[in-house]
Amino acid sequence: MVRIDRVVTKGGDAGQTSLGDGSRVSKAAPRIAAIGAVAEANASIGVLRIHTKGRPPEDAMLARVQNDLFDVGADLCVPGQGGDRLRVTEAAVQRLEAEVEAMSAALPALTSFILPGGTDAAAFAHMARVAVRRAERLVVAVDDVNPVVRRYLNRLSDHLFVLSRVLNENAATDVLWVPGANRA
Repeated sequence: MVRIDRVVTKGGDAGQTSLGDGSRVSKAAPRIAAIGAVAEANASIGVLRIHTKGRPPEDAMLARVQNDLFDVGADLCVPGQGGDRLRVTEAAVQRLEAEVEAMSAALPALTSFILPGGTDAAAFAHMARVAVRRAERLVVAVDDVNPVVRRYLNRLSDHLFVLSRVLNENAATDVLWVPGANRA
């Protein structure tokens, strides 16, 4: 169980922060940027969940994802791939893949690229997706990361894309890309 006795520690006032192993690093370090981007992605999913309250299956998936992203942050905050610290596992990746497959089964095939938009919920799913992609790019820049973290974030962006189509009334309100030569 986590216990937080103090929020204001003043430990970061000089531009450094502590990792999970106790080491101190610059707040500008690539690992800290990646951890921050994962937190931003999690916050984006929190905003998306405002729009999925009336959709229990989708909201439950997103609740699991938010907890997974905390696990990703815990994994990233401890350098190295071994040890007894919390690590994201392949089971989380497999769960995302199964959910993507299940959601995709009910959707029509894609005939065009999709623009972010449609319903409010779908638009917020797209915002969360691009936040996850940003986190993924920053994680790739960090040395000595659990490779499952990269796979998890890659699958999560796919998951959010497919979810956006579900939230667009099973693709009925998808906004399709019209290439420049075909636009009026």
